[in-house]
Amino acid sequence: MIYEELRKLESTRRRALWEIARFVPGDPKAADALAILNDLDDEERNGKPLTDKALDLNEVRDSVPVQHHHCGVDIVLEMTIPQPWRERFLHASIGSTRVADGQYAHDWETFLSKWEVEMAHLKRHRALRANVDRPS
Repeated sequence: MIYEELRKLESTRRRALWEIARFVPGDPKAADALAILNDLDDEERNGKPLTDKALDLNEVRDSVPVQHHHCGVDIVLEMTIPQPWRERFLHASIGSTRVADGQYAHDWETFLSKWEVEMAHLKRHRALRANVDRPS
């Protein structure tokens, strides 16, 4: 998948995740955002791969080195974050401060923790939606 496609996919995913976060799992108002997220997941599974080997959350957490910056904070270098996680992080971090050399490591760690929470929330939405869609 070329960069522009990945950027668009992750931008759409981020907007849908922010939207679905507004609703408790099972709320029918979340159906549109849930459909978007399901379509994106299907597109990823059935389309061109984003990377040679997609890493899961723990693998990506372990693979990105944290460096101490001379200004006194720990940072992560953008180039060390594998795709699609780099793009996900950048979209989730729009407007965040950073140093010229990289993003603050605490922002990276916060993103990874919140991603876990977002995926658990999405999973609950999907499970309850499946119950609604299942014929009686």
